[in-house]
Amino acid sequence: MTVTIQGGNSSYDVLIAPALLDRSGSAIAERLRKSKCAIISDKNVASRYGQRVSDSLRSAGFEPMLITIPAGESSKTLKQVEQVSNQVLEAGLDRHSFVIGLGGGVVGDLSGFVAAIFQRGIPHVQIPTTLLAMVDSSIGGKTGVNTRLGKNMLGAVHHPRLVIDDIDVLKTLPSRELNQGFAEIVKHAIIADSEMFQLLTQFAPPKLDRLKRSSLPNELGSLIERNIEIKARIVSKDELDRTGDRALLNFGHTVGHGIERAADYREILHGEAVSLGIVAAAAISMKKAGLGRDQFDAIVDLLKKFQLPTRLPKDLSRKDIFEAIKFDKKFERGEIRFVVTPKIGSARLVNDVTMDDIREAVDEL
Repeated sequence: MTVTIQGGNSSYDVLIAPALLDRSGSAIAERLRKSKCAIISDKNVASRYGQRVSDSLRSAGFEPMLITIPAGESSKTLKQVEQVSNQVLEAGLDRHSFVIGLGGGVVGDLSGFVAAIFQRGIPHVQIPTTLLAMVDSSIGGKTGVNTRLGKNMLGAVHHPRLVIDDIDVLKTLPSRELNQGFAEIVKHAIIADSEMFQLLTQFAPPKLDRLKRSSLPNELGSLIERNIEIKARIVSKDELDRTGDRALLNFGHTVGHGIERAADYREILHGEAVSLGIVAAAAISMKKAGLGRDQFDAIVDLLKKFQLPTRLPKDLSRKDIFEAIKFDKKFERGEIRFVVTPKIGSARLVNDVTMDDIREAVDEL
């Protein structure tokens, strides 16, 4: 499967199929000229897939180097960007080179930011290795790193030249890692696709013992494609997040990012924080947008189906969550740009949600 996405003044393809890693070099060669390139990956992913991707690139005539970073959100810093950029420079890469992000959302965000600023911008190729990155973070061109005060506060819009989704890599994911990807899938269904929401209620969540089955690509491939198309359609209307159309993708993220920061990006995965944020946003939607109680319950039940949290850990400081929310990018001129859903399958941006509304929703989690 191939999905073509309009990104800025050009378009790029997303390839979705099994057994793509070993063909990544030839796929890239069809789009970029032979040159030196940097594969940026975290230590966990690099040990599993780094050599395979490097070998494929060499076979296609490229000169790859592998750069590894520590796994986890703590690597999304300017300090890490500087370290990686220095390694790229020392290896002799120049403005004719390109960067590959091989890993999950953290790697994709950081490698994309490096590509955006290195020599004022060089091509970026995404090879996501998690479900969450395949359906969300690898699409749309947003790159960035965190600061002490908030998530993704520093970054750039830099669309990839190619995205390679090898569905086989999902077979190796731990259940918790795989499940967190469904938080973004459920989000897409809530804001834009009521039919997919109903399909998800009948979808059998992949269990660890089922991940070895050859049917996994067939089960997830079309779902990944559908979610990529949803995000691409929304991004194309508002590439730089100026009109509010792209902001719809932030449903559940205002509170979700606050929860991540309050947990110091350690105890709660991004998709798990988004799941909690979705519950809070749905509660606020009942109050501000007329979402029915039956649909609120359906949202919570669907998140639970994919073993995603719908209640906050008791030891997580609510005060820290509220403090983090104040630094969210979705604040403009002191107002909260909050995404609500009046019914499953649609969403809108409002500015009448108050911190008291958010506090009440978080207290109910």
